[in-house]
Amino acid sequence: MRRYLRVVVLCLACGFCSLLYAFSQLAVSLEEGAGGSGGKPQAAAASWLGGGGRGAARGAGSAGPAAHPGRSDRYSLKLQPIERMHLAVVACGERLEETVTMLKSALIFSIKPLQFHIFAEDQLHDSFKVILDSWSFLQTFNYSLYPITFPSENAAEWKKLFKPCASQRLFLPLILKEVDSLLYVDTDILFLRPVDDIWSLLKKFNSTQIAAMAPEHEEPRIGWYNRFARHPYYGKTGVNSGVMLMNMTRMRRKYFKNDMTTVRLRWGDILMPLLKKYKLNITWGDQDLLNIIFFHNPESLFVFPCQWNYRPDHCIYGSNCQEAEEEGIFILHGNRGVYHDDKQPAFRAIYEALRNCSFEDDSIHSLLKPLELELQKTVHTYCGKIYKVFIKQLTKSIQDRYDRPPKER
Repeated sequence: MRRYLRVVVLCLACGFCSLLYAFSQLAVSLEEGAGGSGGKPQAAAASWLGGGGRGAARGAGSAGPAAHPGRSDRYSLKLQPIERMHLAVVACGERLEETVTMLKSALIFSIKPLQFHIFAEDQLHDSFKVILDSWSFLQTFNYSLYPITFPSENAAEWKKLFKPCASQRLFLPLILKEVDSLLYVDTDILFLRPVDDIWSLLKKFNSTQIAAMAPEHEEPRIGWYNRFARHPYYGKTGVNSGVMLMNMTRMRRKYFKNDMTTVRLRWGDILMPLLKKYKLNITWGDQDLLNIIFFHNPESLFVFPCQWNYRPDHCIYGSNCQEAEEEGIFILHGNRGVYHDDKQPAFRAIYEALRNCSFEDDSIHSLLKPLELELQKTVHTYCGKIYKVFIKQLTKSIQDRYDRPPKER
């Protein structure tokens, strides 16, 4: 009889312990689901890194699950699935201010939460952390910082291929293996419409398209590729890679046609052979390699209009972006250093206005009037002639984002 009693008591004790454990895990889940800030570190190591990579990655804002050191957040991930737009940038050298201004422009207008993937030289990481952590009150973004990493074979050559670190973008599908779709932009990009708008173009991809870019030129008479290139390029005037929307799942799966072998190659296998074959013929580095790839695989590219990648080239020798004249500029690309000199005052005025703008609603609204006055001074230039359409479109972007009731934002 005593034996049976012992068995019953032991079973009750085990059941009680199991019940306590279940309640404790439920409490953890509820606590994490109610967290106010922080995010799960999302640094990913490239396949050629043996030890998981270097440098720190940290999330900021409440767009993602709360971070609790030493505690798994798998419960909050299940309870709070959030659709995010993934934005990547590569920053080296003196590009900190440009990058921060670009990220600010993305946050000012965008509606859905953003996940920033920032690839930067080690000496820039602390500065990025200080600035981005100070924005955590926005609760609309997370960020991850990554070191600059290239395959060990010819790493130095990849890093110096064009501008410092620019070719890092070629390896994003291989590094960010868990990311399905991604918008890559150069540091000198400014968003004048929500990232949501260009992100929605992913839905317009057909079954064969894996990436989207804008043409390098609309006017062949001033085109660079069609006049000077010594390698294959996409279409009539090539494409510009400063704004590149990618379905990276498709990119990783696709086998690419090429002019090196009759065998089709995957993304991770085609880059090095391309570099070896064309390194003496390419001028614009990684952008040239992308043009070569999509020359042989044109069915894989979605081409969006010039207003999604508006550059000084569109107005130096006359206005040649009809879409921007009619609807305004959606994404401004200040290449050729025009944000920092007096060659294109319209570009510089827009950059300085967004650089100096804070995240307060009144600050964002107040930037319009002085910006309009500055752009009126440039109306005599080709790049300033569309300022009225630009101001009208920018005003609409601000109204759409900030003039709605808070619950609808």
